[in-house]
Amino acid sequence: MRASTVDVHAHLLLPQVDVLVADLPGFAEAKALDARRNGAASLAVSGPMVAARIPRLTDVGARLAAMDAQGVDIQLVSPSPSHYHPWADEDTAEKLYRLAGEATAAHCAQAPQRLHGLGLAPLQHPEQAVRALDQGLSGVEISSHAPGRELSDPAYEPLWARAEETGAILFLHPFGCTLDERLDRWYLSNTVGQPVENAVALSHLIFSGVLDRHPQLKLIAAHGGGYLPTHIGRSDHAWRARPDARGCAREPSSYLRQLYFDSLVHDPYALRELVRAAGADRVLLGSDFPFDMGTEDPLDALRAARLSAADFDAVRGGNAAALLRKD
Repeated sequence: MRASTVDVHAHLLLPQVDVLVADLPGFAEAKALDARRNGAASLAVSGPMVAARIPRLTDVGARLAAMDAQGVDIQLVSPSPSHYHPWADEDTAEKLYRLAGEATAAHCAQAPQRLHGLGLAPLQHPEQAVRALDQGLSGVEISSHAPGRELSDPAYEPLWARAEETGAILFLHPFGCTLDERLDRWYLSNTVGQPVENAVALSHLIFSGVLDRHPQLKLIAAHGGGYLPTHIGRSDHAWRARPDARGCAREPSSYLRQLYFDSLVHDPYALRELVRAAGADRVLLGSDFPFDMGTEDPLDALRAARLSAADFDAVRGGNAAALLRKD
């Protein structure tokens, strides 16, 4: 029998979370910021796009039918990043991450052989982010930063330590980009903003020495890690040339082989380069199910890269199966 095909980048909408935050003043301000960052034209497209996908984002039967059509056996399901709400105060954030974890677990429990869930970690409250790991899920989804904090912040050391200790998966998926209105047209907020945020977040983890101190972290970077893996030579040069870039013990490119990356790069040549840079054992199938910036046929996108049979099978599911397996 062939090994399972595993998609590690698949999302879930949680209406319960929307109800929780709907009437809070911070939510209105966050929506206004999101509107400025994306621009009116993008919001006009995104609303109907999401609405058309609500069955696949909320109904397990619709999800499984779509997975069958794609040839996907297993999904690692994470809440839509729109549920992060980094503005939330401690009380709201506590309720939010607990509710998100419970709702995700309930969704996945309807098909436990095929769905594995991730919770949400409120990075704006580092102590809560640690507690979010202990909800009986496969791990948590994290953003690329929190207000006033980068992932290199020492306040996150307990999070990295606990994740390493428990073997929890950390799925790094940005929401929004701090370039703000510079990206407010042509959907640059997503097409440019997401890869930028991934690259910045991973660079903070690498250059600050987080990966030196926590070499066993199971961290998956969405969108192929953004711009970093294919432009890592510039980071290596800085590490060699400048003493102020020597926050990590080795050349930055060496840390790519301590991280995991999904395959969602939308270019077969970029995917081949990602496999070369990080190693075939560090790339996992990802589709961004079921959003329009994902792929409807992740296996076809993987075939287009023309990897060796062994590498194809590793990316298709072998790597993810090993990552999800708890020793």
